[in-house]
Amino acid sequence: QVQLVESGGGLVQPGGSLRLSCAASGTASIFTMGWYRQAPGRQRELVARISGGGLTNYADPVKGRFTASRDNGKNTVYLQMNSLKPEDTAVYYCNLVVSVSGYDYWGQGTQVTVSS
Repeated sequence: QVQLVESGGGLVQPGGSLRLSCAASGTASIFTMGWYRQAPGRQRELVARISGGGLTNYADPVKGRFTASRDNGKNTVYLQMNSLKPEDTAVYYCNLVVSVSGYDYWGQGTQVTVSS
């Protein structure tokens, strides 16, 4: 059974940085990982995605500030978030999609709060 464990959220001042981690267990398959966020009263939105081969794409609001990376040896994906803004405040979720089957799995979410 695939499990995703997120970590790294917290409270940070505007302009600060955080790094989120999403550790996957229970799978040795190639997967794409997406990072999503959901702010109160808003729909969940895709923030970044990284493929099994390391190709990345980003939502316009975070381009140039967020960077997704992965360590395949550790089955872990990261989201480095720099120059954080109050509007980045949300619960962040990782979403693993197994490339062969298309099955997907969600992490438990981690709160990111950007406030002075």
